[in-house]
Amino acid sequence: MDKLFAPVKKRREERKAKQKELSLAFGEQDAVDVLSYAGLEENVDHLCIDGVYIRTLYISGYPFVASSGWLDSLINFNHDADISYHLHEVNALHALPKLHRKITELESTRRSMMRAGKIVGSEITDPLESAIELRDKIQRGQEKLFQMSIYVCLRAESLEELNKTTTLLEATLSARLFYSKVARYQQLEALQSILPRGEDQLSQKRNLDSSSAALTFPFMSSELVQESGILYGVNKSNNSLVILDRFSLHNANSIVFAQSGSGKSYTTKVEILRQLMQGTKVLVIDPEREYKMLAESVGGTYIKLSAKSKEKINPFDLATTYHTASDLSEHAQDLTEVISLMAEGLSSREKAAVDKSILRIYKKAKEQQPLLEDLYTELHKLGQVKLCERLEKYISGSLADVFNAQTNIKLDNRLVIFDIKDLPESLRQIMMLIISNFVQNQVKAKPEKRLLIIDEGWMLLEHEESARFVAGLVRRARKYYLGVSIISQQANDFLRSDYGRAIASQSALRILMRQDTTTIKNVVSEFNLSEYEQSFLLTCERGDALIIADQNHVAVKVVASDKEHPLITTNPAELYSA
Repeated sequence: MDKLFAPVKKRREERKAKQKELSLAFGEQDAVDVLSYAGLEENVDHLCIDGVYIRTLYISGYPFVASSGWLDSLINFNHDADISYHLHEVNALHALPKLHRKITELESTRRSMMRAGKIVGSEITDPLESAIELRDKIQRGQEKLFQMSIYVCLRAESLEELNKTTTLLEATLSARLFYSKVARYQQLEALQSILPRGEDQLSQKRNLDSSSAALTFPFMSSELVQESGILYGVNKSNNSLVILDRFSLHNANSIVFAQSGSGKSYTTKVEILRQLMQGTKVLVIDPEREYKMLAESVGGTYIKLSAKSKEKINPFDLATTYHTASDLSEHAQDLTEVISLMAEGLSSREKAAVDKSILRIYKKAKEQQPLLEDLYTELHKLGQVKLCERLEKYISGSLADVFNAQTNIKLDNRLVIFDIKDLPESLRQIMMLIISNFVQNQVKAKPEKRLLIIDEGWMLLEHEESARFVAGLVRRARKYYLGVSIISQQANDFLRSDYGRAIASQSALRILMRQDTTTIKNVVSEFNLSEYEQSFLLTCERGDALIIADQNHVAVKVVASDKEHPLITTNPAELYSA
């Protein structure tokens, strides 16, 4: 038995030895003394604990009207601060007699002032009207009465810094019509009220109805952090990081609306760099040659499409053979939209002829993909002379080398830029549509994590054919692990279009940057923005954005690292300075 209990006896002896060691170290001190602060100095308006200066303030005055988020400035105060709420429900049976007495006093004062011929100001009428309204709501059971105390404890390394922070807090609160006071000669009681013990020793209470009290909650700022995401920037509310994985949302599509010069292309290039680091393949349709330097920096493929370029995309090119009638039918519909745009519109009879011709040329195709001239030949056989005349310039005219050739490019690089700046304005929209269709076919053949970024996407909404195609592409992208990003500075044109609104509704990620007064109304209405968000979009600086990810709204400052910035900037002062 002794051998059996030997380990237990050994542990008991070790504990006794440890207790004796502690007793020798601290003498016969009480446990509270051992755990107490090393030093606490109490002053009239602050405490000094272990070299840290602490001051507690309480909110003594509230605005007359409560609005949603009326205490946002307090939680977003960018300094070390502890905030404590104390909320106590008041029994209506006890509150109503006091409310009646207050109403009687105010009414008596008002009448005596009127008899004396004095002007009754808002200092009498406003509290009287509020008290009467609150009494009626309490009696009907529509409201309850609460006593609320709000305390803010500030910390600093020096008294000078503490005074400066206190002044800043008072100014921030007074701007929202909240008035605060330092708890003079009660700093110890104030500190006890801040600690998470639920004890309101300071007892600086204010009566609030349940509606006003509810507007102070949820008492937190917006945050957006996903472990699997990329860094988009710094949260402007609380300086936390905004990390988002767009592929974890219900779809990976996005839209970017911004004024010219507000940083939309810069923001997009920051996202491209960070998506590349996570293994996402990125394809960009670039109508303004803003991504060339980025492609060169990361070893991407830069494809310059123009009437004279050697790179070609065949509108009829397929990455795989379609095995089902439904797959071929869907592709035929997309090609019909392309031909309609090239022919400046199709009648219903012409659409039927184009559809029939597309099916025929694919059945005849063997080793090579069909060309536009093959479609032209089939349309001639069907007697579509007028349609053939409209397509003549793409077959044997000045644009024959642009669209009537076999594809000679590949999308096997991690970054592919399609530069269409040298194309005439009338052809850019057609080429954007052909590139999008080409990418869609490649994605269907080999689904993998990809982004298709269409800059100046408003161009695709100018004609119904291209708008309908892009809306369908955005809707189907999720099935093929593709995210489509549409960038536009024409927010009004975009949101006035039915297809534009459909694209916006199918985009789980919305990035809104600076707007002007002509666009803000439609943007606010479409995305159901608050007054604060509206004001932010009208006044924000270059690089600031409001990110809406599903139901999360976060104001963010897009920041590039010192090594990223030279790769993506388009500022002439930086690019061409000596």
